[in-house]
Amino acid sequence: MQEIYLDFNATTPIAPSVVEAMTPFFSNHYGNPSSSHALGRGSSEAIEDARCKIGTLVGCDRDEIIFTGCATEANNLALKGVMLSGDKPSGHMVISAIEHAAISEPAKFLQRLGCDLTVVPCDEYGVVRVADVEAALRSDTRLVSIMHANNEIGTIQPIRAITEVCHQRGILVHSDASQSTGKIPVTVDQLDVDMLTIAGHKFYGPKGIGVLFVREGLPLESLLHGAGHESGIRAGTENTAYIVGLGKAAELVIGCLDESMEKMTNLRDRLYDQLSGAIPRLHVHGYGADRLPNTLSVSVPEISGDDLLRRVPEICASTGAACHSGDDIGSATLAAMGISPKVARGTVRLSVGWTTSEEEIDKAANLLIDAWEHLAASV
Repeated sequence: MQEIYLDFNATTPIAPSVVEAMTPFFSNHYGNPSSSHALGRGSSEAIEDARCKIGTLVGCDRDEIIFTGCATEANNLALKGVMLSGDKPSGHMVISAIEHAAISEPAKFLQRLGCDLTVVPCDEYGVVRVADVEAALRSDTRLVSIMHANNEIGTIQPIRAITEVCHQRGILVHSDASQSTGKIPVTVDQLDVDMLTIAGHKFYGPKGIGVLFVREGLPLESLLHGAGHESGIRAGTENTAYIVGLGKAAELVIGCLDESMEKMTNLRDRLYDQLSGAIPRLHVHGYGADRLPNTLSVSVPEISGDDLLRRVPEICASTGAACHSGDDIGSATLAAMGISPKVARGTVRLSVGWTTSEEEIDKAANLLIDAWEHLAASV
């Protein structure tokens, strides 16, 4: 059985050139980057080179790049770093109803510590309304965190417009750009954010490495206290090999973003055209809104997405966020959009990537259509 991988929003394979760049740092170049001898300096220089590449990717100075163990840590650092700064946890923060758990859970944790939290809704397309964010702002609001692109349905949020209303009141803005970085252009000045989260394994880098962009001069309380690594914000010896891999992945994105966007859009639309032509009442979540070029979240009628995917084990896809795979709780994103439980039950998320071919798309479409016809006939 030849697998067809359509779960690039969950994770991407590590690009071969990324593996090649990382390999020497597991063996020959093993020095601690904080050491002053030659091996240490070599590791430190490799880290700074990667920091420059990531800065180039998102349009910031290298000193504004903080390496973390993953995007979840970066999100926690952003929220807790702001809300825990000062004598005690205090103030008000705003997030959206469609955030990843890496935002919603630390926000709830901060709420338990005494911070106030407002969760703003989205519209029927899965887009957060700027007016709702503005209405939620208070005199004691310290932070607004809204994701750049939704991980389940791919809708792109109006971050620049949100930052405009927030900055008029002196409120900080963070955006989780884990799903958008590497798929569409993402620059911190275009979005005008104060903090931005990046996940390495979402654009052909390794798992276990993330980034938090922190605009120069913004003070954050550390999560990890120790020595003065990462500008004193994130203590702990840097993961040199993975940082090098992330830098190489950023370099690859810089060189092929326009081409990959066009390819992924064509593949996504090719898959949609075939599925919609054969499956009546196929529903596309977020249709009509700006979406990531690689993401197609559809709901098939009559049957569940889980049953559909079990029928086609050749296809590696998901019914929603990989982090909640197997959970009985429904999708918070679809619920926030007002999608009925019946429609949500039929949801399948299909996401393409750099290595996806037209042949794979055509085969996947045929397999999914055949599976749906078989299962729907028995309902």
